[in-house]
Amino acid sequence: MYIVSSLGVTGTRSEIKTDLAAIVKVVRENTKTPCAIGFGISTPEQAAKMAGIADGAIVGSAIIKLLEQYGTAAPEQIGAYVKRMKDAVRG
Repeated sequence: MYIVSSLGVTGTRSEIKTDLAAIVKVVRENTKTPCAIGFGISTPEQAAKMAGIADGAIVGSAIIKLLEQYGTAAPEQIGAYVKRMKDAVRG
């Protein structure tokens, strides 16, 4: 299940202020479906925090920005970025 971290348009955010723990609690009281938080997740620290609250973190816009920035060299950059995010989530 995709839990939206905040109201508004998608994109990177410097801070997420929504009470996500309360939202995840309600979701878990009503379903056994795994849930992940997305919408504005762009740093390893944010990903780790979201994965600590839910079953995972979803990243989209930050990867698209890397693709735009690096063009044909993007796969290497995106791979390194995803590894940093994965390492942060795994602790």
